[in-house]
Amino acid sequence: MEIKIGILTVSDRASQGIYDDISGKAIIDTLNDYLKSEWESIYKIVPDEQNIIEETLKEMADERGCCLIVTTGGTGPAKRDVTPEATEAVCDKMMPGFGELMRQVSLQYVPTAILSRQTAGIRNQTLIINLPGKPKSIRECLDAVFPAVPYCIDLLEGPYIETNEDVIKAFRPKK
Repeated sequence: MEIKIGILTVSDRASQGIYDDISGKAIIDTLNDYLKSEWESIYKIVPDEQNIIEETLKEMADERGCCLIVTTGGTGPAKRDVTPEATEAVCDKMMPGFGELMRQVSLQYVPTAILSRQTAGIRNQTLIINLPGKPKSIRECLDAVFPAVPYCIDLLEGPYIETNEDVIKAFRPKK
């Protein structure tokens, strides 16, 4: 089964080409480090508009067949930060442990991590994870939660994801 992973950057300015999307590239670089399995990225940049974010998440999950979608941006308290609302609107189940762990890890570095509203959820057979917008925070958060991601995707009957154990070890319960 082919592994397709959605990378979605939510940013008004990056979507207008005002600045380069370093956050989306940081996710791709991190996943390239983590994954031993061959994978294809389905990559998009959209503005901070809830309906556009929702439609893009649905397209990546339902039409493009992504087993995992990782978003960056739009998780703060500002008025235009609506990525968690869009994620919740398209998911069947929320996975609050992801956000709890990511905030706990980020709080070791910055006190403002408490302002982050990143979350995760499941739409059909797709795990969606919201990450913060800063590349350094992206790696810190993914390092914390990614060991659980391959097993979550197993439970959703998605493709078997193998990690590069020299970089990150996926946790799967002993059979």
